[in-house]
Amino acid sequence: MKGTVFNIQRFCLHDGPGIRTAVFFKGCPLHCAWCHNPESQLSRAEIFYKPDSCLKCGACVQACPKGLHAVSGPVHTYDRTLCEACGACASVCPAGALELCGRRMEADEVLLSVLRDKDFYSSSGGGLTLTGGEPMAQPGFALELAQKAHEAGIHVCVETCGYCAAKDLAGIVPYTDLFLYDFKLADGEAHKRWTGADNRLIMQNLSLLSRAGADIVLRCPIIPGVNDTRGHMEDIARTAHLNPGIRQIDLEPYHPLGIEKCLRLGREAGYDKTDFLSPAQLEPHARWLKDRTGLPINVA
Repeated sequence: MKGTVFNIQRFCLHDGPGIRTAVFFKGCPLHCAWCHNPESQLSRAEIFYKPDSCLKCGACVQACPKGLHAVSGPVHTYDRTLCEACGACASVCPAGALELCGRRMEADEVLLSVLRDKDFYSSSGGGLTLTGGEPMAQPGFALELAQKAHEAGIHVCVETCGYCAAKDLAGIVPYTDLFLYDFKLADGEAHKRWTGADNRLIMQNLSLLSRAGADIVLRCPIIPGVNDTRGHMEDIARTAHLNPGIRQIDLEPYHPLGIEKCLRLGREAGYDKTDFLSPAQLEPHARWLKDRTGLPINVA
């Protein structure tokens, strides 16, 4: 089984318990305006371009089979309209101004990278986290990775937005130790406005996991002007009460790092606030949720 991955990050500390290896899947059915990994949204490979790093050396001009790069004096231009992200330009760029984002990998190839740190998982209670993007957008690949990691005795987390086929989600439950489940907005229309899809399927799948006995961390990105309200905290508390599989709630402060990534991809960000939301600003919400739900509340 092959899948498209855009990063394998070792020694992660915020993608589940312990020390983990996070495998980032490419492709997501949602397009959240504030997405901090916009390179994960499209299922195909893409090219990052960082103009500030470009040496204007012309190596990419010679390498590109379609002639999409041009250098004229101090100006480098790159026409993305016909780019198929073959990676030829990125492979010869001496400054790393061009970077291929996304490559096809076999499940066994990914697993070899994961197994390199098995001793760290054992000592820290860590393991493998499937994230993205959306792992369940590549259900066969996600299932094979989870199965093989499970068989190797590795703790498996799946981070999901929940917008996927119920049968695919149910199929991966036996091989998943913990689901990191995104919860953005309870109102369906608002959810559609900010993510591109309503949340009916997401809420149904959350209930499915809870009924199946899965352990769930509810992960809640808090976005200024979108859901940083007491009303949203009440929605989070209500959702936790309705789904007893939820063992913890994570409040994740907004950060603007996705804006620069959008520029590198030749896109405009859908949400342009440049100020970080500090963890301290979320502490009152965390205390309120702790009192209301009795669950551990983590401000990431």
